[in-house]
Amino acid sequence: MCHPFNLGIASPDQSASFRPLVSPLVALPLGRRIPDKLHAVSCSLPTLRELVGYEERDPGVMRHVASGYPRFVIHPCLRELAAHLGRAGELRGRTLWLTSSERSAAALAVRLARFGAVVFHAEGVHGVSHAPGPEAAAAAHAFLQNTGMFLGSREAEEMLVRLGARREAEPEPRFAGDGTAEIRRVLRRALPAAAGADLSLACSGMNAIYAAFRAVSELQAARGRTIWVQLGWLYRDTIALLRDYTAEPERDYVRIISVHDLPGLERLFAERGDRIAGVFAEVPTNPLIRTPDLPALAALVRRHGARLVIDPSVVSPFCVDVLPWADVVVNSLTKYAACEGDLLAGVVAVNPESPDAEALRAAVRRWVEPPCRADVARLAREIGGWEDFLAKLGAAVPRVAAFLESHPKVKRVYWALAPDSRANYLRLARGPAAPGGLLSFTLKTPLAPFYDVARLPKGASFGMRDSLLCPFFYIAHYDLVKTEAGRAELAASGIDPELVRLSVGAEPVDEIIAALADALG
Repeated sequence: MCHPFNLGIASPDQSASFRPLVSPLVALPLGRRIPDKLHAVSCSLPTLRELVGYEERDPGVMRHVASGYPRFVIHPCLRELAAHLGRAGELRGRTLWLTSSERSAAALAVRLARFGAVVFHAEGVHGVSHAPGPEAAAAAHAFLQNTGMFLGSREAEEMLVRLGARREAEPEPRFAGDGTAEIRRVLRRALPAAAGADLSLACSGMNAIYAAFRAVSELQAARGRTIWVQLGWLYRDTIALLRDYTAEPERDYVRIISVHDLPGLERLFAERGDRIAGVFAEVPTNPLIRTPDLPALAALVRRHGARLVIDPSVVSPFCVDVLPWADVVVNSLTKYAACEGDLLAGVVAVNPESPDAEALRAAVRRWVEPPCRADVARLAREIGGWEDFLAKLGAAVPRVAAFLESHPKVKRVYWALAPDSRANYLRLARGPAAPGGLLSFTLKTPLAPFYDVARLPKGASFGMRDSLLCPFFYIAHYDLVKTEAGRAELAASGIDPELVRLSVGAEPVDEIIAALADALG
């Protein structure tokens, strides 16, 4: 558990007005944190060559990358704390992974049982140790990445201070009152159908997804339902959960390629409907930003006794009203809510009208890993600006989309109001000016010359006040991009591996468009 320090903490009425400066529109040096803070969730990968070096763990690149998205690059505070604790005699020579709780350490130990893993508890910290080895390390990292159960960086930082390994925590404004109550207050504006008991905070967006997946799986398995259906292209770790964490993946993981293929889903239900536990959909999808006909999808899923899990993180629940159609909504609060780009958090919302609402609420609470108090205090400070930030993006994104759609070197633009699913999106949108902050596009020219010269911050994540440009499939699915078979799989899903994703930030929109224009030439 975290122990907040007196760090210039904000009073409750200041939360919505806190507006740190946004980074200038420049391509930042390799490895620079985005934003330039200890707990930043992104880092600069300014050229395609360096991005490939990052994916291939090239030592010449990695020596510049001290931190990155925390589920992919272990935060330096976690590395420092593990090293400090590892000096104890019983850990000397062993690899130590720090987890979000005693429960998550136990789950990781089960996952690593074949490697002789041992649960670790000391100084109020929980984790798992094992003998060094690349296979064990890869398995541990994959589990923590997929489930979002890493120890939080603020908790690690404060433990280092408590142990005397650091003099003080990095100063930052935090919410002074009841942070959980403040977060719930704002969340109920975004999810008005959900009462307090329906909302569970998670230590990351992926942990919210994991908790919802486990909760639905647990309930449906008792009914003989074990199949999960992926609708459309999903975020990489969500795909991994559905593919690798079902009872028998070859039998229980099914993918419907297009979000618009409801006839295909109906055929699947006709063939195997009594075995289908749940359908998972992003609304809209990442990174193609396509929206299914959600009312029709919900009616189909409910008619067959399956449960529908919806993730609106691409635009946030302040932009789309999806809870009435879902059994469970999961959302990454890292995006838009934590718009300063310096923490991980998530939420699970149970639809109180779901047939399994009471059981789902209880099951989610059993599986979710709550955020530590320091992250709650920081998120409560930031979350009050969520709506204003999205309103700013609602004015900027259509202008960026119009510029890209009219440029002769741009092949295709994907965004919430693109023609192929505009009607579906507007059916859910809270207003015509609520497209979120994300768009993607493909080029008629080679990727590297554009990406390398673009005067924009470049790195993973989205929904922060700094704009972020990234070749999405290089950074999220490099295993597919680098092989002929992988590229064929992407092509079969109608995906160009050179697709570029742009998270529009709070910088002046004219400057964002000018940077794109200069890079396109």
